[in-house]
Amino acid sequence: MFILLGLLIVFGSVLGGFAMVNGPWHVLLQPAELLIIFGAGCGAFIASNSAFTLKLTLKALAHSFKNGPSKAQYTEMLALLYGLFAKMQREGIISVEKDIEQPESSALFQRYPLMAKDKAACFFIGDTLRIYLTTGNAGELDKLMGVDMSAMHEEELLPAHAVSHMAEAMPGMGIVAAVLGVVVTMGLIGAPPAELGHHIGAALVGTFLGILLCYGIIGPFGAKMETLAEERHLFFRAIREAVAAAVRGSSPIVALEYGRRAIPLAFRPSFLEMEQKLKSG
Repeated sequence: MFILLGLLIVFGSVLGGFAMVNGPWHVLLQPAELLIIFGAGCGAFIASNSAFTLKLTLKALAHSFKNGPSKAQYTEMLALLYGLFAKMQREGIISVEKDIEQPESSALFQRYPLMAKDKAACFFIGDTLRIYLTTGNAGELDKLMGVDMSAMHEEELLPAHAVSHMAEAMPGMGIVAAVLGVVVTMGLIGAPPAELGHHIGAALVGTFLGILLCYGIIGPFGAKMETLAEERHLFFRAIREAVAAAVRGSSPIVALEYGRRAIPLAFRPSFLEMEQKLKSG
């Protein structure tokens, strides 16, 4: 929930600083300006994206309140892969067929709940081993996993880029609202100075809101989506290294070490931590 903490700091800093100089908060309450800016921005966002990207964006917005793969999930991933590799070594590749075909009913997968809930990771592992089980050819599997990872990564970046583009449009929409406010003000040019000042202030709030939405609210959501996509890519890279080593003929523990070494240092379990996880099951 770091994104909520960040937004709280943004609003606290902006509104707190405004209050420190005795700024009248009621001047910032301009529903019409907000409707023009945010409404026009949402309309432009819908017009510039396909239904596919819009659905991805809604899903990514929900995920942006969460964090990327944790150390616990990385550790479970290593333990799951070791279980698969050890079973393949003992009983042959055919022995894991039921596990990879139906991970939701596999005792091995269900032993690691964080991984069992990650459908994309389960399919990635299962589809790769299924090809190896079917063909017995390990030569193309690394490239095949690379293609899969690239496709997933590009798909995850689509909503991030779409939201970032929307954020970039907000200052322009703020100028639109400000210009409309100036047009209204010009129609009241003969009004008392206090009334004119109110309308000019309302127009300037439009510019303020556009910039705040861009850099303080919508922009961070786009950046968070991109960060999560990159972290997700690193997670799959570790899986790829371990699986590629296993199908090349490395022993289960060596294949696992390939995967462990591919994990970012902040999330990488030590060899002893990994060993304890394997023993505890």
